[in-house]
Amino acid sequence: MCSFVAIFEIHTLPIFPLSFPVSMLRFFWFVFYIFRFLHLMLIANFDVAYRVLHPSLPIEPGIVRVKTSLKNPMARLFLANSITLTPGTLVVDMDDDGTLYIHWIKVLSQDPDIAAKIIVKPFEDILTKVFE
Repeated sequence: MCSFVAIFEIHTLPIFPLSFPVSMLRFFWFVFYIFRFLHLMLIANFDVAYRVLHPSLPIEPGIVRVKTSLKNPMARLFLANSITLTPGTLVVDMDDDGTLYIHWIKVLSQDPDIAAKIIVKPFEDILTKVFE
């Protein structure tokens, strides 16, 4: 019920105006996004549990800088929250130009393109279809 109220009242928030038309196709992609997010969150939970329970604690924490191509502020908010809610990653800061600073429990690459492909792309591709 809260989701429906939020959808209908989101235009009242001055910082995030509803700047995209609502359609069945966008709704379909949003439902697909929810399932994709839950799938990635499940995988990340097992990965973090493995790292915590492993005797040598195989972590290499660090902060990586990645850039998103999302222009819509609501899409960026969804992206940042999705990354933060996925275990092992946390968005520390977000610039106006779409740059995200993400704390990663196991930094696989400092290269922004490779890090973006691993962390951001699975969410970004679908959010583009929902919000832009």
